[in-house]
Formats: sequence, structure tokens, C-alpha cells
Amino acid sequence: MAVNPVILSGGVGSRLWPMSRGLLPKQFLPLMGARTMIQETALRVAGEGFAAPTVVCNQEHRFLAAEQLRALQIEPRAIVLEPVGRNTAPAAAIASLMLKDDPEALVLLLPADHAVMAPEAFRDAVRKALPAAMRGALVTFGVVPTSPETGYGYIRAGAALADAEGCRKVDRFVEKPDLATAETYVASGEYYWNAGMFLFRADAFLAELRRLEPAMFAACEAALAKGRKDLDFLRLDEAAFGACPAQSIDYAVMEHTGDAAVVPVEMGWSDIGSWRSLWDLGARDGADNVAIGDVTAVGTERSYLRSEGPMIAAAGIKDMIVVATKDAVLVASREHAQNVKKVVEALEARGASEHIHHPRVLRPWGSYETMDLGPNYQIKRIVVRPGARLSLQKHHKRAEHWVVVAGKARVTRDEAVFDLAENESTYIPLGAWHRLENPGAEPLVLVEVQCGSYLGEDDIVRREDDYGR
Repeated sequence: MAVNPVILSGGVGSRLWPMSRGLLPKQFLPLMGARTMIQETALRVAGEGFAAPTVVCNQEHRFLAAEQLRALQIEPRAIVLEPVGRNTAPAAAIASLMLKDDPEALVLLLPADHAVMAPEAFRDAVRKALPAAMRGALVTFGVVPTSPETGYGYIRAGAALADAEGCRKVDRFVEKPDLATAETYVASGEYYWNAGMFLFRADAFLAELRRLEPAMFAACEAALAKGRKDLDFLRLDEAAFGACPAQSIDYAVMEHTGDAAVVPVEMGWSDIGSWRSLWDLGARDGADNVAIGDVTAVGTERSYLRSEGPMIAAAGIKDMIVVATKDAVLVASREHAQNVKKVVEALEARGASEHIHHPRVLRPWGSYETMDLGPNYQIKRIVVRPGARLSLQKHHKRAEHWVVVAGKARVTRDEAVFDLAENESTYIPLGAWHRLENPGAEPLVLVEVQCGSYLGEDDIVRREDDYGR
């Protein structure tokens, strides 16, 4: 029986600002190596014994999810778009309801943004969980603690299950403890970190959800029944899903069911909940520093230093986090890494945009980056993927000048269609219908100079769009 992976990709990862932002959260970033977190998660459940994954994500991230799986040549069973975030229990319900034609199908629920340093140990734990899940138990995975962490919830394991070797009954779930309590948990050997990963039969989970949270069950049924296909995506009904209670699977079901089981596992797990987590997992030098990118450190110890833009030069600092991107620099002590979330809240309160997007904004057709911005003008660098094109659109308050830097551009301007080569340019008057397309085999790079009384992205009227926007 194939296991159906369901990858939950609804988080925003605000504690990993300035790299993780609203339009490019941590699951879509290469934090631990060359591949992104969602790619690593998908690869852990690729191959024999696993069906194609289902991804549940924010509708704003749909093209990111699709493109990053496409880069791995993984074709998902579905990419489900949530119009609003409702936590993990509704997402699990939607994925389980999609398997109604095979009610005994097994669902493996996985966060998209967790690190697993020993993937074979994870897959072995899934194999151990199979017998219990197949008979109807709701199985979770308890990570053997390596320290008295206060940032994780815990699971107290009960008696071993006779019909599933390596599986134990869940005695109880406990909230994040204080340090003294966490130390007693670790010393007892009976408590495990709650990794937020689950394996269960679709019908078993839905039966418990219907019993425990009937309003949530009904809302999810309606959101799926009234949903619609949108290109390669399944878009849930906004009104029905918006009426759904927001709860985690732990609170909604696992803490109240009488058939919860746990498989203890040592798999090098972390939820990558802060920059401190990346320091814990990173390759440290002789001074216990993790240095990534253009970094020069002198007399610096036990620090996490990462540059995605300008050089970082650190002298005489200890136990610090310094992360630099093109437009922002974070400086924090390691002990206050969790407070980065408060920085993001402060940015939002003052109306800043640096917590939402990077200077380089990804689009399904490529990307754009603002190079300069002033009164009544803006200069952008636009990159269009081979074969891709922007929408046919017009603007009410700005005109545009386009200069091709590399590649070939096909331009639609009202009734005219023409090609531009490198070093050639054109002018798009205010109010003209226009479209930019890359007919070549190489990326198209273009400089756009906008002039007008208003330059916001919401001054776009689309007539045709390949991406359903």
C-alpha cells in the first residue's frame, strides 16, 4: 500500500527574517544546502512506497511550490490553495477528503519547513508506523530529545503496542515546558519532542474529526466541494474555508482521540524555528562560528554570520546572529533569536514592506527587481524565462520605456507585434495595451523605466493572463 505524502506549506517563518518574508517564506529557501526546505521534504518521500505528494499552500505561493517541485521533476498529485490560513487540522482534513475514493488510503502529513538530517531513519520510522496506521491508529513521530528544549511540545509515551513493533501508545501530549520541567522530561526517557508529523488512514482521521470538530469537518467538506480547478491548482472555496475554525491537528484531534500512537525516532530533526536552530545544525569553525557567504570574522566566537548580499565584517563579537540581505541587516544575540518575530511585527506596524518581499520579486514568468525609485519614476530589472510571457495589460497612471540588455523580446503594443534584440528599445505610452514575451532559448533581461504619477503594482489592468491572475 502506497503512502500518500501531504506537504503542509502554509507557514511564513517570520523568525527567520530578513531571508524569510511573506512572499518568499522559509520553506522556499535553501537554508541548509543547495535545495530548498520544501524540495528536501519532497525528496524524503519520493520513490518506492510513496505516492505522488499533495501540497497544501497559501494561494500567494502557488507558483513557487509548482516551480520548485518541477525543478526536481516531481509531479504532485495536487497543489491545494488555501484562501486563508486555518492551521494544520483543516489542511489534513482537505487532503484526507480528496482520498474519498480510497478511504483506507494512508496519509503522511509533513511540514514543508523542517530539517531531517537522517532521512533513512525517518523512512524507517514510517515503516514501523505502518501496521498501527493500517488498523486505524493515528500515529505521530516523537523525536528522541538531545537537550531540554523549551520551544517544543512533548509527547509522553505509554505501553508498547503488541501489533506494531517500535510503536507505543500515546499517554499524553504536553505543552512547551519551562526549563526545569523539560530537564525532568529528558531525564525520564519517556518523553519525546512533538515533530508535528503524522501517519493515519484517511477514513480514521476523518471519523475522529467529524466526532470531535463537526463544524470544521463540515466547512472542509464544503470548501472542497465548492472548490475549482485553476490551471494546475485546486482552489478551495473562499467563503466556506474562511468559515472553518482554525486549529492545529494536535488540539483538534490528537489530544482527544483514544487511538493515538507514537514512534520514537532519532533522525536529526529540527523545525528550523529560528536562526539559533541553524547555528545548532551548521558546520562550525574552530571558534564555533557558522559563516555563510561573504564573511570576514576576527576575534569572533559562537556566532551565526550569513550574507546574501554585502560583505559582513565582524570583529570581537560573541554569541551573535548577523544576517545581511540586499536591503536589510539583522543583528541579534543568539539568546534572543526568538524575538526576531517581534521585529517583523514592528515593521508591519510602521507600514514597512521589507517583511513582505525582497528587492527581487519572483513571478511565474521570471522576476523583477527595483534598481532605483524616486518622485514619479522607477527603474526595474526584469528577467523573463525562455518561452514565458507577461499578461496583456495596461496602466492608467504610468508610461514605460523598455531597453533589452540580453536575449530577445517580443513586444505587443496595442495592435503592433514586433521583436527587439540587445541594445534595442521601445516606449509604452500610458493607457496602451502591452505584453512582453521571451521567444528565445535564453533568459530575457530588460531594463524598464517607469514614469508617472503613481507607480504601484496595483495599477495593472489585465485583459489576458497565462497564469489566471
